[in-house]
Amino acid sequence: MAIDLGLLLETRARHPERIAELAASRQRRPLLGASGRLFIIAADHPARGALRIGSDALGMANRFDLLERICIALARPGVDGVMGTADILEDLLLMGALEGKVVIGSMNRGGVMGASFEIDDRFTGYDAETVVRMAFDGGKMLVRIDRSDPASVRTLEACARAVDGLAERKVMAMVEPFMSHRVDGKVKNDLSTEAMCHAVAIASGLGRTSAYTWLKVPVVDDMERVMATSTLPALLLGGEGGGDPEAAFERWHKALRLPTVRGLVVGRTLLYPPNGDVAAAVDTAAGLLPKETS
Repeated sequence: MAIDLGLLLETRARHPERIAELAASRQRRPLLGASGRLFIIAADHPARGALRIGSDALGMANRFDLLERICIALARPGVDGVMGTADILEDLLLMGALEGKVVIGSMNRGGVMGASFEIDDRFTGYDAETVVRMAFDGGKMLVRIDRSDPASVRTLEACARAVDGLAERKVMAMVEPFMSHRVDGKVKNDLSTEAMCHAVAIASGLGRTSAYTWLKVPVVDDMERVMATSTLPALLLGGEGGGDPEAAFERWHKALRLPTVRGLVVGRTLLYPPNGDVAAAVDTAAGLLPKETS
């Protein structure tokens, strides 16, 4: 899809009110279609300073290139929608790319990658009120729990209140949990089976109700055991991109057969495939999704 850069930039500069107008008139759809599955493109990485694609530290820095890749992905059969921060979702609104799509607003991006305060994932993006006012379908939050860092409890409390706010408005709360720790000063997520069981258990209990809570989880060893930790619907996440896509596809294929797993939320792995063919990568991932729920 060719981006009309001039129109996009002119509208942003002269007619910012168009964003709210387009959000109000956007064609919507049910969260889950007939298949009972969801395939969401993730695009909230830049707001946390996470721009790396494999060995390229600025691989995701070109916004116009990123928007083109997202539009290619959204146009492919089987792709249900996108998850992102306000800057990206509003660009897509202005481009007409969100018609008939599921849209999830990213809520906490304050844990800037590499910062001394990284584990303190403050809510610097969407709140529940704005998610509903923009006629979006849910809000996503990152929950990194470091038992040695007191900042983690602030994130847990903030996420619990966000779950409450979204549930009160009857829209999805997408919670992405990790047990984390610092290695040589850098925050690392523990992707062991045991750690993910703890993370899923903690995330499932956030808030006054779990009625509208979904989980966003990585594929790790012994996913059967990890996913048995909760009855909440779950979506599988991707990674930084730049790795072996065939290996990722194989892991997703196996995990997608587990009873609580409802689909995928993937960004860099599909938007920046090694061969550059976004459409083919997205089509391959879409083909992994079971056609019907059991």
